[in-house]
Amino acid sequence: KSTAAGFPHHALRSIGITFSPLTTIKMKLGLLIAPLSVCLGFAPPAYLPQKIRCGNTQRFLSDYSEDDAPREQSRFEGMQREPTANELAVIDDMITKLSNAKPYELPNAVSRAIRVVSSPRFFLRIAERADEATDAMEKEKLGALAENLVNTIQAVVSMTEDSLDERAKEVEKVVKAASEENGEFLVPLSKERVEAMRKEVEGLEEESLNEAFLSTIDAWMNKAHQDGMDGMVQIMQTALQIYAGTVISRARVRLQANVAAAVSGEDQAAADALVEAAKEGESSAASDFLEKLLHIDTNEWEMEIRKGIESDVKKEALVSEVQKTMESVILGLENGSMAQRVQAEFLRELVTRIEAI
Repeated sequence: KSTAAGFPHHALRSIGITFSPLTTIKMKLGLLIAPLSVCLGFAPPAYLPQKIRCGNTQRFLSDYSEDDAPREQSRFEGMQREPTANELAVIDDMITKLSNAKPYELPNAVSRAIRVVSSPRFFLRIAERADEATDAMEKEKLGALAENLVNTIQAVVSMTEDSLDERAKEVEKVVKAASEENGEFLVPLSKERVEAMRKEVEGLEEESLNEAFLSTIDAWMNKAHQDGMDGMVQIMQTALQIYAGTVISRARVRLQANVAAAVSGEDQAAADALVEAAKEGESSAASDFLEKLLHIDTNEWEMEIRKGIESDVKKEALVSEVQKTMESVILGLENGSMAQRVQAEFLRELVTRIEAI
């Protein structure tokens, strides 16, 4: 199964900041290392399920403390490598937008992409651009941005502690739904356990399925990997897949409602005609079938796709529907956010499976 994607994430102490005009930033970042190692590292709480059995193998999660060995790299695929040229372009775009933003606009912008903005690579890129800038005004603006970001990140981390606690409790419910009646986890998960997890995720409010939710899963996945619990890693991957299908489906419904509302603002009859038209034809069959795929276990995709293509769904129409969803839903998410990367990878994998039939 695919893992989700994201930007590289390391402890802030690994930043080798060499800001020529920004030497004071290095000192201030040192003050952030302690709180960020806990909050942005998203250490698993004490109530992370303690037992997992994969076949006849039984393993236990070790007790976690801040004195443990440093965290390995995130299990999210994109966090295990250097950013690509496209990702650096995204970082540059974010730096430009943030440098032109008003100070009071920074908290919201930072909280939406905290993993990217707080990463060493982001600050190093600011330093590189500051060193390369020939305009004194541009140098000053980048220096001010770095200074403001340090203060803003510290404030955002403080404000999100309560939110992270809530998301951790919600992730715990999702993970517990994967356990058998005796509290143990059997991997691979049965269909009943996957559906139980799906019920928990679909029962969460939209505001709960945010970056903190994904970051918590990432942290738990990383801890399970460190403890050699590959079965628990698979459960976390399943949780991510269910998350992606759920939020993409909700976004598609919301988008359709917005389109209908926009048309109805001009003419109710036109809106009704739009809704009726959406219920007919190839695009409707492909759209309905895509909705079905978003709400089933990814292990069942091949079988269901084959059945659909053999009945009333055209392969080309289905691929087109997925691509249209990527354009309308994924591209509307915050650039570089975990949500965008997880959902984009989910749909890319779906397209791959469809084209392989």
